[in-house]
Amino acid sequence: MSAKKITSIDTVKETYEREALKVAEVKIELSFWERLLDNNFVRKSLIIIALALLWQFYAVYLDNELMFPTFIATVKAFVTAIASGELLQKIATSLKVLFISYALGIVLASTLTILAITTRVGTDFLEVLTSMFNPLPAIALLPLALLWFGLGYPSIMFVIVHAVTWPIALNIYNGFMGVSNTLRMVGKNYELTGLKFVFKILIPAALANILTGLKVGWAFSWRTLIAAELVFGVSSGGGGLGWFIYEKKNQLDIDLVFSGLLTVIIIGILIENIIFKVIERRTVIKWGMKF
Repeated sequence: MSAKKITSIDTVKETYEREALKVAEVKIELSFWERLLDNNFVRKSLIIIALALLWQFYAVYLDNELMFPTFIATVKAFVTAIASGELLQKIATSLKVLFISYALGIVLASTLTILAITTRVGTDFLEVLTSMFNPLPAIALLPLALLWFGLGYPSIMFVIVHAVTWPIALNIYNGFMGVSNTLRMVGKNYELTGLKFVFKILIPAALANILTGLKVGWAFSWRTLIAAELVFGVSSGGGGLGWFIYEKKNQLDIDLVFSGLLTVIIIGILIENIIFKVIERRTVIKWGMKF
């Protein structure tokens, strides 16, 4: 084949590729409402607005502020409690106890899981402990916590650590066990053993399961904290959001009770959609491990 023919074929090929790229670059223009509804934040915001409207209409229909205050009355009580500083102080107290207990639970769960993945005895130990304690509600340990640690925050932290440890440990362990043999062989080829193998191979590969465990553990810790404060807050005469809710119930300030519950919901939404979502976007979604 002559050089002239080869050049001609190349030219035709380049022209075809350029036209194909032009076709691929064609964008479908969406309407304003389609673009708006395509936004994840907007869709979730619309759901929250719809729930708030349903709350308001039902409370107006019920017409009993003592049993079910309106959404507007709850928001006003919330703003008043924030402005007075009372609710902010309760939030700070609860979050301080929660983060310390949550961190302790993560450390304990990680230690148990690493032992389980590196030794046979550790595997048996983790399986026995999770089968014994994972079905045990944290609230059931409140009397023992009171007996062992007395009144105050050590008792609350004990039950929160119990609530956090087992779901996180199970998710980490399942994630480790689901790591492919190919990645395990890569670690062996690089002569990675012990903690180096865990941190460089297992944790990155199982990060999706680990994040799921962390989110489940966070939810368990949050609701266990509120329940524990309802008991220990009353006993010790202080506490965080749980004590705030209990105290306002006794004073028949039901709008403030609902504002306390609303605060729990808002904090949960913020943690879920800011901290965990950011971590997911920068790790498992960016790496193509989750869509």
